[in-house]
Amino acid sequence: QVQLVEAGGGLVQFGGSLRLSCAASGSSISGNAFGWYLQAPGKQRDMVAHINSRESTTYADSVKPRFTISRDNTKSTVYLQMNSLKPEDTAVYYCTTWAKYTYWGQGTQVTVST
Repeated sequence: QVQLVEAGGGLVQFGGSLRLSCAASGSSISGNAFGWYLQAPGKQRDMVAHINSRESTTYADSVKPRFTISRDNTKSTVYLQMNSLKPEDTAVYYCTTWAKYTYWGQGTQVTVST
């Protein structure tokens, strides 16, 4: 069983930055891959970025090169650094990890104003 808690969302102006964090607990995470997803109102949940246990990363085209996913296994935490934010980045951002089961956090709201 893994619990994921996101933090770091908020209201930011166009062009600003935010750093999201995802704290994992319940079991060792060093061997897990993690992902960040976003869900805008009325839309499906879409992948933003993935990072595997070897720290290989994948990004959605819409966030390259503005976003960076990273992990700190000593803190059991995964991060999403978001720079040059745009209004279309506004969404609830979710952290996820998967092994035998898929786990999701509760999400953190990011709102980018014009």
